Amino acid sequence: MSDAQSRELFEERLREIGAQRYHDKHLFHDMLHGGACTPDQVRAWVINRYYYQSHIPLKDAAFMSRVEDPALRRAWRSRIEDHDGTQENEGGIQRWLRLADAVGLDRDYVASERGVLPATKFAVDAYVRFVRDKSLLEAVAASLTELFAPKIHSERIAGLLRNYDFADDSALSYFRNRLKEAPKDVAFGLDWVLGHADTAEKQDAAAQALIFKTDVLWSQLDALHSAYVSPGRIPPGAWQPGDAGSAASGS
Repeated sequence: MSDAQSRELFEERLREIGAQRYHDKHLFHDMLHGGACTPDQVRAWVINRYYYQSHIPLKDAAFMSRVEDPALRRAWRSRIEDHDGTQENEGGIQRWLRLADAVGLDRDYVASERGVLPATKFAVDAYVRFVRDKSLLEAVAASLTELFAPKIHSERIAGLLRNYDFADDSALSYFRNRLKEAPKDVAFGLDWVLGHADTAEKQDAAAQALIFKTDVLWSQLDALHSAYVSPGRIPPGAWQPGDAGSAASGS
C-alpha cells in the first residue's frame, strides 16, 4: 500500500474534486444565476431543493446517533440547530420556506414534499443512507462540499438580486446566513478529515465520499433540467406549473 499523502497534499486533492465536480458548473445554475430561468423553473428549483434542505438535519441526526465521542457530538450538534432552528434562531428550513413565499409558492405545499421529483428523492435519500451506513470518516468527508458552498452562495445572491423581482434580503436570508454558518462547519470538518484520514486507504475512501456527495448535488440539477427545461418531461406526481403549489392558484 502506498504511503498516505501529507495533510497539505491531501487537502489539495479534496479541493481539486470540488474544482472539477461541484454543481456550480451545472448548466441549470448558469441559467438560475444569469436570470435565464422562468418563474416556474425557479419555483421547481425551490420545491426540489427544499427536500434536500429538510433532510440535512435527518442526515446529521443519523450521523450523531453513531458517534460515541461526546466532543464530536457537541461539535456536530450546531448543524442540526442551524437548519431546524432554536428559540433564538429561525433556522435554515424556515428561511427556505420564506424563499418559497417570495417566488409565489404555497409554503404548506412545499413543506409537504408532495411535488418533489423522484430523482431528487432518490439522490437525497441515498445521501442520508450513505451517512447512516458508511464509516464516520466517509460521512464527514461527504459533508466537505461545504468547502465550495460560500462561492456559490455569493454568486447566487448577486445573480438573484440582479435578475429577479422576488429577490430581497428576506427571500435570500437562507444564503446570507449560510455565508456565516458554513465556514465554521468547514473548518471543523476539514480538520477532522485531515486528521483521521491517516492512511492511503482512508484518504481514498474520504475522496470517494466527497465525489459521491458532488454526484448527489449534480444529479438533483440534472433532474430539474430534464423535467423543467429540456425536453421538459415532468414525471407523474411531480409539481406541474400552475398546480396547487402556486400561491397564485389559490391553494
